[in-house]
Amino acid sequence: MAQAKQKPPRGSSAKPDHILLSLNGDAATARAITWRTAPTAGPGFVEYWEACAAQPRRMTCQAQSAPFVSDIDESRIHWCHLRKLKPGTRYAYTCGDAEQRSAEYSFRTAPTKIERFKFICVADQQKGQPHDLPDYSGFNRFLKELLRRHPDTAFFLTGGDNTDCGQHEQQWNGAFLGLAGVAESVPFMMALGNHDNRGFRDYKNGVGRYYAEPADYFDTQLQGAYPDNGPANWKTENYAFAYGDAQFSVIGINGPEEVNDWLSGALDRSRAKWKLGVYHFPVCYSGTDCQNYDCIPALQEGMEKLDLLFSGHEHNFSRSFPRRGEELFDRPSQGTVHYMLGNSNQNPPGSRTVSKIWHAAFFPQEEQVSCACVVEVEGDTLTLTSVLDDGRIVDRCVINKAKDEITPCALAPRFNRTRMMFKGMDPGLSQADTPCEEREGVWFAPLGVLVGFIGGAVEKTPGRLRLEIYGHWAVFTQGAAAAQTDRGEVALPAAVYRAARGQLYVPAAACAIFEMRWGFARRNNFLSFEHESEDKPVTPQP
Repeated sequence: MAQAKQKPPRGSSAKPDHILLSLNGDAATARAITWRTAPTAGPGFVEYWEACAAQPRRMTCQAQSAPFVSDIDESRIHWCHLRKLKPGTRYAYTCGDAEQRSAEYSFRTAPTKIERFKFICVADQQKGQPHDLPDYSGFNRFLKELLRRHPDTAFFLTGGDNTDCGQHEQQWNGAFLGLAGVAESVPFMMALGNHDNRGFRDYKNGVGRYYAEPADYFDTQLQGAYPDNGPANWKTENYAFAYGDAQFSVIGINGPEEVNDWLSGALDRSRAKWKLGVYHFPVCYSGTDCQNYDCIPALQEGMEKLDLLFSGHEHNFSRSFPRRGEELFDRPSQGTVHYMLGNSNQNPPGSRTVSKIWHAAFFPQEEQVSCACVVEVEGDTLTLTSVLDDGRIVDRCVINKAKDEITPCALAPRFNRTRMMFKGMDPGLSQADTPCEEREGVWFAPLGVLVGFIGGAVEKTPGRLRLEIYGHWAVFTQGAAAAQTDRGEVALPAAVYRAARGQLYVPAAACAIFEMRWGFARRNNFLSFEHESEDKPVTPQP
């Protein structure tokens, strides 16, 4: 007789685990419940009843299921969609098959008319150690403390990186343990982060990194949990749900062009008062070496139809001025507020964070602390309070649609001379008294000053400027409308000239030679330069 294959630690069994409650359908009358078992378990079902009824009538919902074959185990994922529930009612339930049942859990449906509600955002709770049995116990304690402080929480929403390496089941096993005692009773709505679709050919030694598109471990385990209303090729990673007078768009990190079409169309059709979204990578990032090419410009059209966009990825907190295009505004009707959630499991970001030109509020979170955002929605007001696990408040602000204001008040800068910004940073003293200039519709910038600030090589000789950065070099000559580069001669839209402090001024569009992009924030009066690389340029020391 062949021996049964030995199960890994935390592997699936006949007993249901990884139990997750989620919003899927009308929040007042529907819920989804998912769980995991070994493949040998019998047909699954949820038994549920009104928890407060004097003589409760027990009802059943037969589960759908799908196999889940991972790098270490074989399991079966089950899901039930409970429908025709009573609004504003507490239900109790168990899940499993006829032989093996879970413990009893409970949840409350939303009332028919939701006057106000509260939800909590967390992000970047991933833990990689120990690599075979990652420890999410700290996150679990934080979630339970948040619920103790806020027992009226309607649901949790994540900013992604729910795991450290989501293409390895060891990670999901740890992550679900981190949700135990919470996600069975409060809906837990996950966004996909880059770590959630990351894997290694050799996981133990971290060799052969890759990113799965689509994120099949995420999709297979959660396919029955979340609404099936995303773009055709990227479902589960992208979905939308409504709660009260708010439409939530959960935006995945793969297939950005298709996702933008879905997002933009869905928001155009929505009549919700509040249009809220979450996307793992921040548009208004804070890392000195980070970038936003993952979403700009591919997702810009859809994202700019949102009132507020939550993000994660950088493990620190920031809140932007309302932004549209390159421009920064004061009033919420003028743009999208970008809200970076910090990290929720004591994962400090290192020392590369800095406040940027687009930030109205910023906290580097380089301490060993966890952060979460408590969001309260009531009519025309949305209140965001970011708190640390030690009780300190990082930021509190109120967005008021009726008054079209954000408090505490903060005004986006408007400069009287056109400045340069690189990755949202002001070069400061290095660009003092060298403002950018517009001549006959062409913007010019002292690119030597900019490249020097970034850390590239700058060589200045009479009437000549040689720049080298990001693997490319170019020579600009005073009076010439062309540059000599490592890829041959490149025409410029206008000739180079000498201006402030004797610097050579080059058309801003010449930054494309170095694979950079630029834009003009007319309202704020600055040129914004970006580069996709997260390298930290520095010239060599001979």
